[in-house]
Amino acid sequence: MAEKSKKAEKVISDITCSFCGALCDDLEVVVKDNKIIETRNACTISTVKLFACNNWEHRITKPSERVNGELKEIKLEQAIKKTAKILVDAERPLLYGWANTDNVAIGLGVELAELVGGVFDNTATVCHGPSIIAEQDVGVSTTTLGDIKSRADMVLFWGCNPMAAHPRHLARYSIFPRGFFRDKGVKEREMIVIDPRNTDTAKLADQFIQVEPGKDFELMSAIRAVLNGLELKEAEVAGVPKEDIIELAEKLKKPSFGILFFGLGLTMSSAKHRNIDIAISLTRQLNKYTKWLIMPMRGHWNVTGANTVPTWNVGYPFCIDFSLGYPRYSPGEYSANDLLYKGECDAALVVASDPAGNFPKKAVKNLAKIPIITIDPHHTPTTELSQILIPAAVVGIETSGTGYRMDHVPLHLKKLIEPPEGNLPDAEILRKIIEEVKKLQK
Repeated sequence: MAEKSKKAEKVISDITCSFCGALCDDLEVVVKDNKIIETRNACTISTVKLFACNNWEHRITKPSERVNGELKEIKLEQAIKKTAKILVDAERPLLYGWANTDNVAIGLGVELAELVGGVFDNTATVCHGPSIIAEQDVGVSTTTLGDIKSRADMVLFWGCNPMAAHPRHLARYSIFPRGFFRDKGVKEREMIVIDPRNTDTAKLADQFIQVEPGKDFELMSAIRAVLNGLELKEAEVAGVPKEDIIELAEKLKKPSFGILFFGLGLTMSSAKHRNIDIAISLTRQLNKYTKWLIMPMRGHWNVTGANTVPTWNVGYPFCIDFSLGYPRYSPGEYSANDLLYKGECDAALVVASDPAGNFPKKAVKNLAKIPIITIDPHHTPTTELSQILIPAAVVGIETSGTGYRMDHVPLHLKKLIEPPEGNLPDAEILRKIIEEVKKLQK
């Protein structure tokens, strides 16, 4: 009997995790009776996500429509038709989310936005949008995580906490792994963390520098001043003693390959894209002495794809308005938050995201006033406001797809188990909506 049971188990290797932007592609799972019963190489968060797909009790499994405040089950064809009609009838529909779905679905989302003359935006507007704006301003010198693993001997984490947000980043890419030119691994690397808080990542660092909240720009300016041979007149800058700044500036000249990873601590503090502007300029300046590169710590597993796919489709990464029949780009004007805050949208299609859970109060209040269609596998605050709910299969677990890692390397995600009956991939649902929109527009 034990032998039969073993035979019923299926081991799937080389799985790409669909949780964070690190997209670890060395996972293994054991599947039995369409359930994941064991995971290998996965971090705690990835393991929780994988096992969660065994439990359909808390999932959206049937399309539904809100009637008099109550959700009533409807057929998928009805949900598609109602969605298409809402989008076609709207004067300024918003199509938002896209960070937790695959590249094909994102491309179809751009096509749909163009068809209905809507605004296409993604979650970068509330995370690394400032990074993209800074890169457009001053350019960027970056690399791949594989190159960092092979070559980096100094790693600087600024305004990010990968131990919490990207649990295997240090072990797989940046600090601990043995690389081609770093065969002693962590023994050949120095780790520096700059953050207002003594995070779990900071506790592992060779050097931790505690900067005052919101003063990162001032600290980077001081480091650049020292590198330019200027004398600091103040005893401390941004809460960091002058002596420590001088010591850090000298230290940053010494590695053979340095990498600066930065997170939302820089993009979402007061200086926004100017923080990234000066961080890129700092790495450029350090290249006078040695090799330094820079990389954002992207959060959702395919938020990089959510920017990359529209860029190679229409030329812009986010905040794209199609209301005039052609794409226009204006962060701060066509971003989801700003449009909702000003009450300019009259319908919303939310795909693989939860704006009601993380947007400001006024934006969410205005979102609640308009018809919302949500395509998502799970119940969220946004689904509680939605008029139409369409369940979807989970990419990388219940359907295959492709995503971009935080270093812009595209990786394939495998299908591991079957989704609940009738739960289609995001891309298939969007194809049906596009088909119906075209019929209505004839």
